[in-house]
Amino acid sequence: MLDKLFPFKRNFLNRNGHQYHYLNEGQGEPVVMVHGNPSWSFYYRHLVSALSNNHQCIVPDHIGCGLSDKPDDEFYDYTLVNRIDDLEALLEHLNIRENITLVVHDWGGMIGLGYAARYPERIKKLVILNTAAFHLPKTKSFPWALWLCRNTTLGTILVRGFNAFSSIASYVGVKRKPMASEVRQAYISPFNSWKNRISTLRFVQDIPLKEHDRNYQLVSDIASGLSKFTDTPTLICWGLKDFVFDKHFLAQWREYLPQAQVHEFDDCGHYILEDASDEVVPLIRDFLASTGSSKNENSSEKGN
Repeated sequence: MLDKLFPFKRNFLNRNGHQYHYLNEGQGEPVVMVHGNPSWSFYYRHLVSALSNNHQCIVPDHIGCGLSDKPDDEFYDYTLVNRIDDLEALLEHLNIRENITLVVHDWGGMIGLGYAARYPERIKKLVILNTAAFHLPKTKSFPWALWLCRNTTLGTILVRGFNAFSSIASYVGVKRKPMASEVRQAYISPFNSWKNRISTLRFVQDIPLKEHDRNYQLVSDIASGLSKFTDTPTLICWGLKDFVFDKHFLAQWREYLPQAQVHEFDDCGHYILEDASDEVVPLIRDFLASTGSSKNENSSEKGN
């Protein structure tokens, strides 16, 4: 069933002894799609199918996610800087160094924009989908469910013992209609044991909230780096019913990247490419086909 839903060639890069899975479909200017937690490259399947006729679509699975290896802590440090390093290593391996359209979702925003901050000259366009590349907005409370997973033994048991994070996300992450059972199974299937759920938990535990937290300064630096992209054509598609990346995060993006075309979807949740694929994929396709500065194309629309 997975091969039918996800009909792409599997590619692997040996990354410090770990098999780092990625898609590499099509030819043309590169579109690099970076997923978050608790998803994997499967999230971008419709976008890859739509764009690969005219673009080279590169979609990695972070170590610990999807079809990549899932090592224990002894063999891999599950932290933001390593995620960025992994992405950089993959793009160097593929000789991708210019005209990159970066598509980011969830933790992919921090990872993708972390890479972009290192090489702003390589980024041609940005597509932002319910994500962040900055600290928790001051107007936003840290969600209690994430606090539980991040800080408690109970959270560890729920996430690693019962796959609570991935499973629950497959229900609450969509709002227009429930995921089909086979799609939901595809989302959660890589995280099928205590061992294979390590990244799901470590992502949450790696969220920096205070100055003494690991990666707090790195996130501050990534946020400061967003000023390098105020002239970069940017498309934002946002599900307003996301319980984490909500209107408070969207407001921050508008401040950081005021030139962006913004499309809000009142009835969509975190997995915007599931809830509104039929609308968002064409928006992205048209955005990639457009030329000129997004300052001349700026719009703010709400989906139905």
